[in-house]
This record gives sequence, structure tokens and C-alpha cells, in this order.
Amino acid sequence: MKRLILVAVLIGLAALAAAGGWRWWQQHQSRLPDYIASGNGRIEAQEVQVAAKYSGRIAEVLVQEGDLVAANQVLARMDTTELEASFDKAGADAAQAEKAVASAQAVITQRQAELAFAKQQYDRAVSLAKTGDISREIVDQRRSLLDAARAALDGAQAQSETSQRAVDSAKAEMRRIQAQLDDSALKAPINGRIQHRLAEPGEVLAAGGRVLTLLDLTDVYMTIFLPTDQVGRVRIGSSARVVLDAVPEYVIPANISFIAAEAQFTPKQVETKDEREKLMFRVKVQIDPSLLKANEEKVKTGLPGEAYVLLAPDQPWPPSLEVKLPE
Repeated sequence: MKRLILVAVLIGLAALAAAGGWRWWQQHQSRLPDYIASGNGRIEAQEVQVAAKYSGRIAEVLVQEGDLVAANQVLARMDTTELEASFDKAGADAAQAEKAVASAQAVITQRQAELAFAKQQYDRAVSLAKTGDISREIVDQRRSLLDAARAALDGAQAQSETSQRAVDSAKAEMRRIQAQLDDSALKAPINGRIQHRLAEPGEVLAAGGRVLTLLDLTDVYMTIFLPTDQVGRVRIGSSARVVLDAVPEYVIPANISFIAAEAQFTPKQVETKDEREKLMFRVKVQIDPSLLKANEEKVKTGLPGEAYVLLAPDQPWPPSLEVKLPE
């Protein structure tokens, strides 16, 4: 019974919050032209996780939270003691296999000389047999020696190929280990800012273990919610503006990059027109990437503010929402 009462209270609070949000939106909307919609939210940026590809111990983390980093900059390193030992062993195996190839080539040269001599001996025996100077039995013996020389050469060539495959295998193992060594240096995939240090030197991570969280400062946006009658007039690419509470004197250009396919705030099926009008849809307001790229050091996430969306592309922005940026 207590659990049912608690659930009922939570549902009631959620309904009150939704109703309060709806009333705030109605009051705030009345101060804007009817072709401009607005919603409040916080500045967010796309997060990129920097993780270890292979399991191992963290040797060092080279950045701190808040640092700006460049693409391909080394952010952390994993311990590579075992990998380096494996690489050295693979190198030794490759060197040994290369010596085996050289030895096999020397054997091939010897077998080729033996085959050439056996061929000469056989040809001479055949010529002498025609004049009756040697018996047919000697010709057969020379043929046997020739066949044996051919077989010996084939065997030497096969051994050379086997040794060469061993070289290729050892070198492939070296490349594999080198790739792991390269991946042990965790690099920034993009330009951005370090948001979180999730692991410290000495910690052992499983494969895929996260070390850092990186914010993409060229993918910054604000999420707002708009009602049914307005979201139907919004299009991907629609012009928008963002005004932050911390610097209300500036107006930042933006556009709409996402519109949710399903409504928020009202999880139940609604039947009346009045209830349908209260459905709120999530909309993503994307700040101009070129502007962000030119001001990466100034970008801060988490700042609250308000976004405005132009519902009628043929209407101008009011003077208060004309773009105004710091010089």
C-alpha cells in the first residue's frame, strides 16, 4: 500500500511539473511574435570516449580536466613492457627464419649444380649407348641419378619456400605487435576539451576501458522542447538563435539539426485536441560549427540559456534577436 501511495505521489508531481512547464511556455510565448518559438535549456557538446583498445595497465595520463587538445595528440599511454618483449621475440624469430632462407638458397645452388652435372652425364651416356660404347644398364643408372638430382632440387626449393613463409609469419607478428604498441598511445580523435579523467596511472583496464571523456567543441547544441502546433512548422535547418543567461547581451546564430519523432512529457495516449496541443517534442538547436571552431577556447558547456526558432522563414528576426557576437 505504501508503495502504491509513493507511486501516486510521484505521478502527481510529474503531472504538476509538466503543467507548470506548459504554463511557463504559454506566458513566455506571449512576449514573442507568433512566428518565433522558444525554449530553455543548457549548452551541451558531443562527448567522445577515449578508451584502451586492449586490456592493460595505465602508465601515464598526460592531460588534465579542462585542457584543450588537438587531434592526434597523445593523451595517455598504456604499459607496454610485455608487448615490447613480444616484439623483440618476433624480431628474433624473423632473423632466424631469414638465415634459414639464406641456407636454403645455398642448398638450392648446390642442387642445381648437381642436377646440371647429372644431366650432362645422362646425355653423354645416351650418346655413347648409341655407338655401343657403354651398356644400356649404365644409361639407366645415369637416368636414376638425374631423377634423384631433380628430386633433391625440388626438395631444396620447397624448404626455401617454407623458410620464406616463416619469415613472412614472423614479420606479420611484428606488425601485429607494433600495431598494439601504437594503439597503446591513446590519442585524441578530434580537437576538443578534456571533460573527465576516468582512470589514473597504475589502474588496470579491460579492453575498451575508458580513460578520458573528450568534448567536441565543434558540435555544440541546446536541447529544447516545443509543443505540437509549433513543432509542425519547424524544419531541419530552420534558423535559430541562442541567448545564454551568463551573457544575455550576445545573440548566437544556430539552426535546427534534429526534431524528435515522438512526443515527450505525455507518455499516455491522448484523445482530445486540448491534450494533443500540450504534447512537447524534443528539438536540437545546433550552434554554427564554423563559429565554434573560431572560438574553441571560449566554448563552455552546461551554461543555461534560451533558444529561439524562426517558424516562418520569410519573416525577419526582431532587432532584439539579431546576431550579436563578442568582438
